[in-house]
Amino acid sequence: MFRWRRRQQARRRALWALGIGAGVAGAFIVSRLRYPDWSGRVVLITGASRGLGFLLAKGLAREGCRLVLCARDAAELERARADLQQYGAEILTIACDVSDRAQVDHLIKEATARFGRIDVLINNAGIIQVGPVETMTMEDFERAMATNFWGVVYTTLAVLPSMLARRNGNIVNITSIGGKVSVPHLLPYNCAKFAAVGFSEGLRAELRGKGVQVTTIVPGLMRTGSYLNAMFKGKHEQESAWFSLGASLPGPSMSAERAAKQIVRAAKRGEAERILSIPAKLLARFHGLFPETSIAQLGLVGGLLPSAEAGSTETKSGLEVQSEPTSKILDRLTAMGRSAAERLHQYPV
Repeated sequence: MFRWRRRQQARRRALWALGIGAGVAGAFIVSRLRYPDWSGRVVLITGASRGLGFLLAKGLAREGCRLVLCARDAAELERARADLQQYGAEILTIACDVSDRAQVDHLIKEATARFGRIDVLINNAGIIQVGPVETMTMEDFERAMATNFWGVVYTTLAVLPSMLARRNGNIVNITSIGGKVSVPHLLPYNCAKFAAVGFSEGLRAELRGKGVQVTTIVPGLMRTGSYLNAMFKGKHEQESAWFSLGASLPGPSMSAERAAKQIVRAAKRGEAERILSIPAKLLARFHGLFPETSIAQLGLVGGLLPSAEAGSTETKSGLEVQSEPTSKILDRLTAMGRSAAERLHQYPV
């Protein structure tokens, strides 16, 4: 009897071990199916020398991707490449202004010549102008559309034929909550991002069943330090103050590192859309359900922002504005934003 009980206990332990092993193996297989291995894939990231683009490059370099990084400034690209080399990734950097179609064609030609193909395109490059509509010119709208919309279209249409021929590829478009809800004092940016969202969503619908996945990423405010490279009009100091606060405080904004991880996961799973941060999700949902109420409330918010009266039509970068003396309170409140700016190369070389 005693031996029989021992054998029964041994069988139970063996079954438990087998069950646990099967569970672990199953979880591993499911994770692989949900998040495919991108090691060895060729990933092109625009606007990759700093901010979110640099952070995405860092994460993908760790995963063993081969990277093509583009940005307008060659020196900033070199700094990013040198920083990423510690992860052993094969990296090609090409200076390119995505608003220039000829430069984009050259970018794709050089990248394809080096790696043979582009597996993943991440359209991240963008500019942002902040200020009352009265201070914005036609050139401000044209510049926003050139980078934030046409820069997405040029790169996408350049890589699409080869992706369709292989019936394989991922296109990830980094848009904005400003492409879902038009926020005051960001009108040129909002217009261009609305266009980018429409292009991205329509492209996914048209490419269904053709092997190319299109993912629309809709970030809210993120702590990337990018406000230092935003362009301000009107009352420069006041516009810079509210914008930098929103992009630095942990409530309104989310960690750039967490955002980058969510973007890669969404892209790997081929999700149609991923809205980043709870405030952005709530705003998008509320606006979709109650647009009239939403717009009325945004009008109230706009009334609290600096007025256009006595404002300047001159454009100043965040770096220019913040190089001037600011209050100690603002310095403390934007400490997290400045820390992100240091980590993510927002300061000039």
